[in-house]
Amino acid sequence: MSQRIDAHQHFWRLDRGDYGWLTPALGPIHRDFGPADLEPMLRQHEIGGTILVQAAPTVAETHYMLELAASTPSVMGVVGWAPLAAPDAVAQVTALAADPLLVGLRPMLHDLDDPDWVLGEALPPALRAMERLGLVFDALVRPPHLSRILVLADRHPGLPIVIDHAGKPDLTQGWNAAWAADMAALARRPSVTCKLSGLLTEAPPGADAALLRPVVRHLLECFGPTRILWGSDWPVLTLAASYDRWVALTDELLMELSSLERAAVLGGNAARLHLSRRGRRTV
Repeated sequence: MSQRIDAHQHFWRLDRGDYGWLTPALGPIHRDFGPADLEPMLRQHEIGGTILVQAAPTVAETHYMLELAASTPSVMGVVGWAPLAAPDAVAQVTALAADPLLVGLRPMLHDLDDPDWVLGEALPPALRAMERLGLVFDALVRPPHLSRILVLADRHPGLPIVIDHAGKPDLTQGWNAAWAADMAALARRPSVTCKLSGLLTEAPPGADAALLRPVVRHLLECFGPTRILWGSDWPVLTLAASYDRWVALTDELLMELSSLERAAVLGGNAARLHLSRRGRRTV
């Protein structure tokens, strides 16, 4: 069985000053989080490594994460941020990709005023550079963005795209047929994969496996067990549940799969998507 990988987690240090979304209103997560906070949970659940994902729309934070990753053996790769629409975007992406720990880039699409930004005329050079350099495009979106990502996938069929947090369906409102249809359409594009992460913060308090099961089954039916990556979204996760709770819930939800299929979702797919493309470190 391949090692378990948390394909989506964050570290941050408030005094860096570029986390505009991270306000005192978020209470439990409005503090610093670093490797020492996560390490006990990784050991407890025998998680072999993680993918560290950006939380601020700055190149400075990307450098901060790469420096942190270089001194943190459990971090296997970094998904950073770059100004993909800037005139010098190709140069900036190329410079960041020179660090072998960079595995992808993520614009914070769900925070932008224009949902069509990702389809703008300024982006293709940077996106082609990402494809050439073996980087993954992380799509941080909400359901209204999914149709735009479908267009993006058709325009750039060679660019690997991963949908963060299963596209953030609002699980407080019941089944979202439009979300389900858009995710099914995206799954028909072989370049698109999906992260099984971030669902509890979109769900009512105390959500259990029964509430999440229809969503997870739909994702498995559409993407199959070879194109879904398990992640925690820690420490944002702690707004809704503990790390232990998310591990237990997802283990329950994946029980219907074979051992090989579970191994793929829980680590093998992340290793293939994020690490084998760029010769990343393993632990």
